[in-house]
This record gives sequence, C-alpha cells and structure tokens, in this order.
Amino acid sequence: EVQLVESGGGLVQAGGSLRLSCAASGFTFDDFAIAWFRQAPGKEREGVSCIFSYDGTSSYGDSVKGRFTISSDNAKNTVYLQMNNLKPEDTAVYYCAARVSGIASLASRYDFWGQGTQVTVSS
Repeated sequence: EVQLVESGGGLVQAGGSLRLSCAASGFTFDDFAIAWFRQAPGKEREGVSCIFSYDGTSSYGDSVKGRFTISSDNAKNTVYLQMNNLKPEDTAVYYCAARVSGIASLASRYDFWGQGTQVTVSS
C-alpha cells in the first residue's frame, strides 16, 4: 500500500523557516516523482515543487523560487521541502504527492496523496 505522510508544518512568523518532510512507503522510491502542492482556503491547489530523484530533476513554482528548496534522501524514502523567508501568502495546507516516472506540474497527474500539513505564516 502506497503511503505518504507529511510532517513539519506549524506556525511561524514572516521571514522565518520551516522544513516539511514527506515519508513515503509502499513503492520503489526511485521510480516515483514526488511533489509538494499547497492549498489555501478558497483557492485552487497550487504546485510548489517536485523532484525525481532517479535523474535529479526538480522544479519550482514561480512564487517560491529562491526561497524553497526540495531534496530527497533515498535511504530514508523521504522528500524534504526547506522553506525560507516565509511570507503570509505561503499560508496553506501543504500536501505531498507521488506519480510514476518524471516530474509534472499538474495535480491531476499525481496518483497518490498524503493527508497534508498546515503551514501558517503570521505577519
């Protein structure tokens, strides 16, 4: 059974940092691309970042470029999202998602989802 479990969310002041983790199980980690999406109340789900550790490719949404960094630890089957210089507009529930093969920007391209972790950035 494929499982994705997010952790690391919380409340932080603007300018602060958080590191989210997505622990994966039930599939061959190297064969899957892992992405982070976020959804704020009343807004559509937005792609934040994704990584395909098999070939090292990654990408970022325009709103987080230069502030967020995605990485993976294949030995731990875990993907991290380091979020620096957080802004109030980063407030959302953050989800990790997985799909077979390479990275994709659309949420509809991902087959497996975690339960989400809340990130709240106060001004």
